[in-house]
Amino acid sequence: MASRTIIGIDPGTNLLGFGVIRVENNKPVFVDMGVLDLRKEKTPYAKLRQIYETVSEVCKTYHGDEMALESPFYGKNAQVVLKLGRAQGAAMIAAAEQGIEKIFEYAPRRAKEVVTGNGAASKEQVSLILQNTLGVKFDASRPLDATDALGVALCHFYQTSGVLSGVDSSSSWEDFIRNNPSRVRK
Repeated sequence: MASRTIIGIDPGTNLLGFGVIRVENNKPVFVDMGVLDLRKEKTPYAKLRQIYETVSEVCKTYHGDEMALESPFYGKNAQVVLKLGRAQGAAMIAAAEQGIEKIFEYAPRRAKEVVTGNGAASKEQVSLILQNTLGVKFDASRPLDATDALGVALCHFYQTSGVLSGVDSSSSWEDFIRNNPSRVRK
């Protein structure tokens, strides 16, 4: 498969994370990640405009080929899910207008399961696995929304690259390691 750039988005109305990986020779390479802090925006519409503008700029800067977004999860508060859906929609429109036609959604639990082997992994565990997998060190003061977004991008890479073919999602982490020794860094 040719090289490609995957932009991951962890949509939020207070903090929106983005993560970018480049796939070269069927291996993910860390490019960048960051967080858009929306807490000072006065209205929900100003937040959506800022999400659109920032995601557009990320897409332009990194020449994204595909986008992977964390999908809103079911919660007790329908208003929260609605707000997250709006944030996700603003990011999707920004990507589409920048020429990214391949846009995918992953449930938070699925992204964690694919990246760490545990769908209930903590944000800190996701960050540690990403650092080991991508061979980079992250600033501990950076909000974990950025690593969540990077995790969604990596999840998409795994889902679409064939790396997980033959791996039963219900199998244990130990089974994955035993069946994929080349994927484990020591």
